[in-house]
Amino acid sequence: MNNPNNPIARQNGIVVQEMPDEVLVYDMESNKAHCLNQSAALVWKSCDGSHSVADIVKEFDKAGSGQVSEDFVWLAIDQLRENGLMADEISPKFSGQSRRQVLKTIGLGAMVALPVVASLVAPKNALGSVSCACQVPANCLTLVCPSTSNCNQNGICAPDVPQPRS
Repeated sequence: MNNPNNPIARQNGIVVQEMPDEVLVYDMESNKAHCLNQSAALVWKSCDGSHSVADIVKEFDKAGSGQVSEDFVWLAIDQLRENGLMADEISPKFSGQSRRQVLKTIGLGAMVALPVVASLVAPKNALGSVSCACQVPANCLTLVCPSTSNCNQNGICAPDVPQPRS
């Protein structure tokens, strides 16, 4: 059951790809790609509205990821919030503190598994120049590929090839 005081990760307008040691999240609204390390990913996946911060701390132990503090989980939540990956508006726990102050609060013992969210902006038209949104060339939308190309049989935008005249 969801509790309004429990953090909720954003699920709409994103594409998620799970990798062995990280989770890649592409935000379709901001055109940003986010790479969450194991610690940040565990927190993000646990933010489903039914887990409190204390419950998420227990999830680390259950997953065999070691013991962490609530401040550690809050650091991850603050990073996820800053990157637009939380659905609800959560007040930052470490507002106004430098990264050095936050690390002192968490403790140096957690340095190995600190949650990290690395982000980069993807150009809006990058996907359109590489692939089409069709499986069958006859169904391709002309707006998907640039005007000088069409969607080929592999679903990739390819330059128009002039047909030989007979």
